[in-house]
This record gives sequence, structure tokens and C-alpha cells, in this order.
Amino acid sequence: MNDQDILEKLRTILHDTFEIEPGRVVPETQLFTDLDLDSIDAVDLAIQLQKLTGKRIQPQDFKDIRSVADVIAAVHRLLAA
Repeated sequence: MNDQDILEKLRTILHDTFEIEPGRVVPETQLFTDLDLDSIDAVDLAIQLQKLTGKRIQPQDFKDIRSVADVIAAVHRLLAA
């Protein structure tokens, strides 16, 4: 899965889960400031990423995620593990 594939899947997840317009989701987008996600939303996103990758993201890894680019990198790490 390349960056574009992950970005498209992330756009779908954010739209279906949080009703965020896909056009707002670009690598530079900040999850908490630009998309107004909160800590509960972050947990929901982590669950969706687990479903996507089949692997559980560690809480210490997820708390460093701030942007869409960070999510893409985290998905790559999960898929490589």
C-alpha cells in the first residue's frame, strides 16, 4: 500500500466516522486543530486504523500523531511490522 492508497482510505474513514469532507484531508492537515478531532475521536481513529491494518497501534505511538502525514507513516510502520 503506498501513501496515496493510505490517504484515500483515511479520507474514507474520516468521512464515514466523523463526516469530514475528503477534500480537507491532505498530508499537511492537522488532526486536532484543522479537523477539530478530540481525544475520544483519536481513540475511534486508532480503532479504524487497527481494522485497516489488522494490527493494534500502541498508545505511545499514537499519541505522537498530529497530522495526516503522521497517520500515513504510522500505517506504513504497522504494515511493515
